[in-house]
Amino acid sequence: MKNWSKKVVLGVIALSVVAMLGACSLSGKPTEGKASGGKIVMYQIGDKPEGFDALLADANKKIKKETGATLDMRFITWGDYPKKMSVIVSSGENYDIAYANSYVINAQKGAYTDLTKLLPKHAKKAYDQLDPAYIKGNTVNGKLYAFPVNANVFAQQVLTFNKHYLDKYDLDIKNVKSYQDLAPLLKVIKEKEKSVTPIAAGQGFKVESNMEYPLENKMPFAIDLKGDGTKIINQYDNERMKDNLRTMHKYYKDGYVAQDAATSTNEYPLNSSTWFVRQETQGPFDYGDTILTQAAGQPLVSKPITDAYKTNTQAQIANFVVSSNSKHKEKAVEVLGVLNSDPSILNTLIYGIEGKAWKKVDNGRVKLLDGYKPNNHLSAWNTGNNKIIYPTDNVSPAKIKERDDKIKAAKQTPLLGFNFNTDSVKTELSNISNVMNQYVDGLNTGTLDPDKAIPEMDKKLKKAGYDKVRDEIQKQYDAFKKQQ
Repeated sequence: MKNWSKKVVLGVIALSVVAMLGACSLSGKPTEGKASGGKIVMYQIGDKPEGFDALLADANKKIKKETGATLDMRFITWGDYPKKMSVIVSSGENYDIAYANSYVINAQKGAYTDLTKLLPKHAKKAYDQLDPAYIKGNTVNGKLYAFPVNANVFAQQVLTFNKHYLDKYDLDIKNVKSYQDLAPLLKVIKEKEKSVTPIAAGQGFKVESNMEYPLENKMPFAIDLKGDGTKIINQYDNERMKDNLRTMHKYYKDGYVAQDAATSTNEYPLNSSTWFVRQETQGPFDYGDTILTQAAGQPLVSKPITDAYKTNTQAQIANFVVSSNSKHKEKAVEVLGVLNSDPSILNTLIYGIEGKAWKKVDNGRVKLLDGYKPNNHLSAWNTGNNKIIYPTDNVSPAKIKERDDKIKAAKQTPLLGFNFNTDSVKTELSNISNVMNQYVDGLNTGTLDPDKAIPEMDKKLKKAGYDKVRDEIQKQYDAFKKQQ
């Protein structure tokens, strides 16, 4: 599961965060360490959990034993991560590992190490557990530059409700299948709960409509998974998408969305009572609402609004990359391999200290203890291999089998494995990005009237070179399809 604040989409909770590993300090000065490893710095998105130093110390004992290296975990907040990582990458800073930012573009720029041969050699056990869709979805110009977290390789967008308010006002959600179906529920919350935001939306919130994107989802290029999957379109010109944006605009005018939503970085914590409904991404390792509820520390209930697919978005949703400037490339891959293959390390980071936060029970499952707190550990979806994370005791063996069966049966989108080469249209993409920055948050939060803003936006996009970029994407996509 993943919430709107991820700025993309969809695995386990958006109470964000993961380990960060390094061969240098934030200033770029190399850290001292053994030739065999020393410290491995990883930049990761999110806030540092409470009491995290104890978890890291426990994990480092095992990591050092296995690799000769230790982790230096450094967290950059959600809102700051894209900008700060862009500066770090462009400056050539000598870090080791990072949660990927603009993965395809930076891979094409040469910012990341080619891991095609390194992963099978230095992280074989974890690499062999990856679904083939992860490899296909992260291959750029024939090479693999990412170590993806093995988790929700397929997913769908859901509307997630705070069950406390559903019960309090006897609200029925069985017929909720779209944004439009929310109207009568939001009206009740607006009238009855003055301090509650009916729809948790802010900067980065993205209205979904069964689209898949050849670039970032904020860019105006997509294929319609409900229509012609061979054509590149502007999703904002799609009537189904427009209807959803019109609905959000109506909700904004009705006061169901915060009036500063387009500029707000308020993340509406999962474990709070400040929101009624939010958008999340769920996949097989979420076991329905099990993981979401566990992370929130309160019961949550979700309804799907899109279909489930294996996509590039899901394949790339939690990628770790090794800097092309790293002095410890092989050691960094080795550390990633241990993190993604040693259950004792990963479960400590995900749950907390064994015996205090959790204990093993039967069938490879765990029981959470009083020491388990939502903000005292890392998130599973962007930390490591979910296949080796022990399910909690409320996840039955039948649910685990259902998870694995669904992964095998899940459909792939036509775009899976297509990674657009931007070399010939970099200037146009920069211009288009500048235009979209003026509209994307306003449109998706309902702040702007889509019937007025989209025509205005389209004119600016045309001047920015939209047609040239779309035609180039279509050309490369057609060639990609012929090779399949």
